[in-house]
Amino acid sequence: MKLLNYTTKYFAGILFILLTLWAVIFYFEMLDEIYDSMDDGLENQKILVIRRARQNHAVLERKEFDDGYYTITETSAKTARNFRESYRDSLMYMLNEEDYEPVRLLESVFQQNGKYYKVKVITSMVEEDDLVEDLLFSIFWLYLGLIVSILVLNNIVLKKIWNPFYKLIEQLKTFSIEKDESISLEKSPIEEFNLLNKSIDKLLQKSVDSYIGQKQFIENASHELQTPLAISINKLELLLEKNELKEEEIATLASVLNNLERLTRFNKSLLLLSKIENQQFVEQEVININEVIYHLEKEFSDLLSHHKMSMEVNAAEEINFKMNKDLAYILFTNLIKNAILHGLPETKVEVDISDNKIIISNFSEAKKLKKKDLFIRFYRLSNNKNSSGLGLAIAKAIIDEYNLELTYSYEKKHSFKVDFSSNISG
Repeated sequence: MKLLNYTTKYFAGILFILLTLWAVIFYFEMLDEIYDSMDDGLENQKILVIRRARQNHAVLERKEFDDGYYTITETSAKTARNFRESYRDSLMYMLNEEDYEPVRLLESVFQQNGKYYKVKVITSMVEEDDLVEDLLFSIFWLYLGLIVSILVLNNIVLKKIWNPFYKLIEQLKTFSIEKDESISLEKSPIEEFNLLNKSIDKLLQKSVDSYIGQKQFIENASHELQTPLAISINKLELLLEKNELKEEEIATLASVLNNLERLTRFNKSLLLLSKIENQQFVEQEVININEVIYHLEKEFSDLLSHHKMSMEVNAAEEINFKMNKDLAYILFTNLIKNAILHGLPETKVEVDISDNKIIISNFSEAKKLKKKDLFIRFYRLSNNKNSSGLGLAIAKAIIDEYNLELTYSYEKKHSFKVDFSSNISG
């Protein structure tokens, strides 16, 4: 939910509560004012009726409300002395409405010519249910009008105020630390936005500097390691070509040479893994994954023959995915090579392509592997000393880079499944 809509939701809730409380208070205040006004009117009408009765004795004969708004009945002196003037609500049948309607009634007593009389004066009053209905209807439209006003305010005024913030967010979405680009920060009359811009700029600059420093360090360290390793390997190979060495010396030099070559591969793998994690493979294109598999099948033909194995590709569909071409080859090279190196002779590596998934399977002496350890760096599937333990870690890093899924399963054979369905592109 967007920030403006999020705040609007709370505004709407608070307004609803406040308007409800205000409506209740206003209703009772209005009723109180209406009753005060009607009671004042009844008091005035009572005075007028009493004055008229003193001027015209015929008024004292008004016993019913049939033809007027008051009645006068004679009462005893005792009742008159104990009587307390009162106002109360009552119902009266209205001919025009053909129904009983609420009225306000005043009862009082007065003395005239030594006799006591009870006078009742009535006036029509507002029906409370109609009043409540009208009030609720008015409150509803008021509430609706306020909400619309807030929405308009949010989308015109506040959106303009927050425009620098939203522009910054949009730039951060597309910002890539691997690309040589910067974010343009707009000045704002709002102090907090300017402070945010300064903090973002400082943070990004620090991140870029750290990234460049780390990248240069890895490249320099790799280069500095590769050069002496290559020189050492070259000199040892030249030394082995001479026939002046004894068999024991040759065996020792061969062991040293083997370890140096393993260290070279290990260094290259670490450098590759670091480049993947630092997202240095920026260029992307739509890759036909089937073609990658078929190409690797030819590339691994010699290795398959050496291990007395074969490879079978079953493609039920074509998979096209946008990614870096080098990483696509590295991913499936590691998975297929892993299946060959740990496979049994006289068996085959099976590659099934269907449902946006690629499953690479092989038969091995090893039983079910521990899933939690498979993609950990330096974890080896066997005791092969030539293995760096980084092949599956590199494959997992590539998978994570493109939000794909790499899973392992075992049912008489070992299977690694690459699932493109979560992030497929045609």
